[in-house]
Amino acid sequence: QVQLVESGGGLVQPGGSLRLSCAASGTDFSIYAMGWYRQAPGKQRELVARIFSGGRTNYADSVKGRFTISRDNVKNTVYLQMNSLKPEDTAVYYCNADVPRVVITTYWGQGTQVTVSS
Repeated sequence: QVQLVESGGGLVQPGGSLRLSCAASGTDFSIYAMGWYRQAPGKQRELVARIFSGGRTNYADSVKGRFTISRDNVKNTVYLQMNSLKPEDTAVYYCNADVPRVVITTYWGQGTQVTVSS
């Protein structure tokens, strides 16, 4: 079982920045594929960014050039640096881990609210 705990959400003005953190349990964090997803009211959950065990990343087109995902395998933590925030970035942001076991097992955090508003 892997537990994920997000932090760092809040209210920010358009153009501002926030950094989300997700701390993971487990002794083999370095092999997890980690991701950030978001869900706005009335919309489906969507991928924001992912980072794989080797450091490769991918991003949703809507956040490319504004958001950066990174990981610290010593601290068992993944980060999402969000710059130039827009009102349409408002959503609950969820941390995700895909853990290779006999089959790949997916875990989710509880979510953290990000609100971009003036």
